[in-house]
Amino acid sequence: MQRLFQKRIIVGIGGGIAAYKSAELVRRLRDLGAEVHVVMTRGAREFITPLTLQALSGNPVHTDLLDPQAEAGMGHIELARWADLVLIAPCTADLMSRLVQGSANDLLTTLVLATDAPIALAPAMNQAMWADSATQTNAEILNQRGFKLLGPSSGIQACGDIGLGRMLEPELLAQNAADLFAHKALTGKHILITAGPTREDIDPVRYITNHSSGKMGFSLAEAAAEAGARVTLVSGPVHLVTPDRVERIDVNSARDMLAACEAAMPCDVLIAAAAVADYRPETSAEKKLKKDPNSADGMTLKLIRNPDILATLAQRADRPFSVGFAAETHNLLEYAACKLRDKNLDLIVANDVANTSIGFNSDENAITVIDREQQQTSFPQTSKSKIARQLIDFIATHIHKV
Repeated sequence: MQRLFQKRIIVGIGGGIAAYKSAELVRRLRDLGAEVHVVMTRGAREFITPLTLQALSGNPVHTDLLDPQAEAGMGHIELARWADLVLIAPCTADLMSRLVQGSANDLLTTLVLATDAPIALAPAMNQAMWADSATQTNAEILNQRGFKLLGPSSGIQACGDIGLGRMLEPELLAQNAADLFAHKALTGKHILITAGPTREDIDPVRYITNHSSGKMGFSLAEAAAEAGARVTLVSGPVHLVTPDRVERIDVNSARDMLAACEAAMPCDVLIAAAAVADYRPETSAEKKLKKDPNSADGMTLKLIRNPDILATLAQRADRPFSVGFAAETHNLLEYAACKLRDKNLDLIVANDVANTSIGFNSDENAITVIDREQQQTSFPQTSKSKIARQLIDFIATHIHKV
């Protein structure tokens, strides 16, 4: 269930009596570490109040497509891009029908059309409505289009009937939601990922480092594990939780990171997301350097080159499929293409760290991937966890072509 940690989930609520269970679903998703936004149809508000869902989700509830105040905050397109998963529970027969038709006559159906996130439906209706040929045809069409139908289950219904049509219980829906983040595109592959900054000691107190948070590398490790890979994560000094099913090796300096990577070889794929210091002090003092109180002179440090971890590993005889990162403040694609060629890489991921909304320490990213044929594939701004899963899928497709 750790797969839901920090996932961004939209819970859509249709107009059925099972809407009362949606409150418990939102609570369970939050307890498992997910960030939740709730979108309610007009009918849903007849069964449960937005105030209840706002209190449980910790976020304003979205109800109207053309709400100027909402659009000034998180508008419907931004909300669609934000989501890692759209889970509609309950999904009524009417809502299923409108989704099949591609309707966009309220906020929830508009979001479904606008998002590229996976969409899961938890049908809930009278057993006769579920059994009706029109509903069954709609369910088949939605399944063919890639919608994930979770349920329904069988049992006593609010109307007194017994049969298929009950919405799955919140605990089971939360488990199903977690399972949607697991796929096996990299089963049997060993993925080596570097993340975070490195620290180069000046003395026992001071060091040279950079602003890397490690968030992108850790998101990639989580996504690779979800894809079935055996993941080794070599991380510089960061304060992040190790993703589930990931082997983590903590290091400090660039030389430490290189040694840890070489010890972890061989691997099938190397993803070098760490921001490695290019230089280190020529000497590191054994004791804290003291300033001279009688002098206004500054201190001169002589810096020498650090080993190039990515180039070193990409030149090995047992060379893995090699993916590098180019974090640049200008001439982004030009510098990235040169790095791809000079370091003998298969893919280079270019991201603009001068843009504070996607730079170091941000929770979001936007990237352009360049391959050996200089073809460029762009991934628009979204959460780093979502970018990571998109990138892992992209890498999986390319390594299977090699």
